[in-house]
Amino acid sequence: MDNTVTIFCKNNNQFKDYPMGTTLLDIYKDLKIKLNYDVIAARVNYKVESLNFRVYKPKNIEFIDCSSSSGLRVYQRSISMVMSKAVADLLPNASLRIEHPVSGGYFCTINNYAGAVDDSLINNIKQKMSDIIAQDKPIVSEEKQTPAVIEMFRLKGMMDKVILLETLGVPYSRFFRIDDFIDYYNSILVPSTGYLSLFDIVPYNNGMVLLIPDKENPSQITKFIDQQKMFDIFNDFTKWNKTLGLSNVGDFNKIASDSTVYNMIKVSEAMQEKQIARIADMIKERQPDSRFIMISGPSSSGKTTFSKRLSIQLVVNGLRPFVLSLDNYFVNREETPLDENGQWDFEALNALDLDLLNNQLQRILNGEKVEIPTFNFETGKREWHGDTVQLQDGDVLIMEGIHALNPDMCPSIPQKAMFKVYVSALTSISLDDHNYIATTDTRLLRRIVRDYKFRNYSARDTISRWPSVRKGEEKWIFPYQENADVMFNSAMLFEFAVLRRHAEPILAEVPQYCEEYSEAHRLLKFLKYFTTIQDCEIPPTSLLREFLGGSSFHY
Repeated sequence: MDNTVTIFCKNNNQFKDYPMGTTLLDIYKDLKIKLNYDVIAARVNYKVESLNFRVYKPKNIEFIDCSSSSGLRVYQRSISMVMSKAVADLLPNASLRIEHPVSGGYFCTINNYAGAVDDSLINNIKQKMSDIIAQDKPIVSEEKQTPAVIEMFRLKGMMDKVILLETLGVPYSRFFRIDDFIDYYNSILVPSTGYLSLFDIVPYNNGMVLLIPDKENPSQITKFIDQQKMFDIFNDFTKWNKTLGLSNVGDFNKIASDSTVYNMIKVSEAMQEKQIARIADMIKERQPDSRFIMISGPSSSGKTTFSKRLSIQLVVNGLRPFVLSLDNYFVNREETPLDENGQWDFEALNALDLDLLNNQLQRILNGEKVEIPTFNFETGKREWHGDTVQLQDGDVLIMEGIHALNPDMCPSIPQKAMFKVYVSALTSISLDDHNYIATTDTRLLRRIVRDYKFRNYSARDTISRWPSVRKGEEKWIFPYQENADVMFNSAMLFEFAVLRRHAEPILAEVPQYCEEYSEAHRLLKFLKYFTTIQDCEIPPTSLLREFLGGSSFHY
């Protein structure tokens, strides 16, 4: 009987036979694979697996480091466990909570701790983490029947995990162990703590920010950038969630199991409308100075529906909004700048005719009637059709685009003439105290559903384009988000429970033999954490209708 298995390693394009049960780590060492940075995990048939994973059947294997999104997620989860253990060792009656990403890292607080999260405590946590890492302690993955795992966490007082697992509905659950400290994570970790040499913790507001390697250069820790406005809006929603008793997904799932969830939909929609009304009030208060409403935000953040709902609230406040698309100011196709691959870079700032835009905005601000161009995307040319704009008293101009908060877009326009709004989907609920939900997952799932329903793109198409979209956001949107006068959070507490029903069959169509399957598989696993609910109670004016369909707005 043949007790060997053939693997194909994508890193060196080689086939090789190994004894059945060989670990990925042993294969990595034997093949002497050279990555740009330290190995962190591997994709096995496009699924991310731990280096402790044993191979019993023929597999395609690709070893990854922190320069990949998958690898960086493994590192983040693993260092989070080390930090959680350090806090538990230092403060036996307290526990770590990883709230949300902000300022280049992850904002953390300490539950059941009356003292200050000051430099002294943070230094103690960092030293304890460094000691754990220096000892290269094994991070052991174990799996037991779910009731047994639930009882283990209950005895440890980790009720966030108890509630999550009680609502997950799976017969077996995996957990992780460092010495006698146990924890739960939604995917794999590194084999031992020695893999986690790079981290830092900095004090921030009433907590601290955990910093990990930079994806673009994993040999360095990501740079801390103060994002107070982003933190404040996260903090507001986190407090609101706690008022409702909804810190984690397990809390939500318990409500989703009965009809009271539809009251939550109504409350969430009402709160979002109240946000928009407040922004409209702020704009009204700044009249007649702020004539231009500049709206920016990343892909699938709901900017379009937000703009339409804001327009309604502005009318309520006695203002007349007009929409001016920044797409009208694209340069002719042959003048479009090229990216590093020699392809047209439509997201670059210089893809807009900035001279024409600034000239026309200045004239509009002066009260002149201005003929606005139209860009023909089929011909790649600017056209003129006699469309004009002239602002009268009480008129405001709404402009939406990725560069709307970039000061280099309209340098000739006085700052007081522009009211700037940043729109994003800032997920404020977590799986449990140690598993935050990435805001990018909210937007990616929205886009997958919308692209499939309205743009005839498969999930594979959308996932393949996503890295390019994210790259443009990192360059042209995120650096300027703190320039906003106000931030609007378009995320809804209940939306994953609704998106699951729509997204699962779309994601299931992604073939298992392609690069995009890794992300599709991850998202499918993630959606399993949510109890599904119907979307019948979501109103036609809801921001989610932009992605689900059934909106009363015209797009």
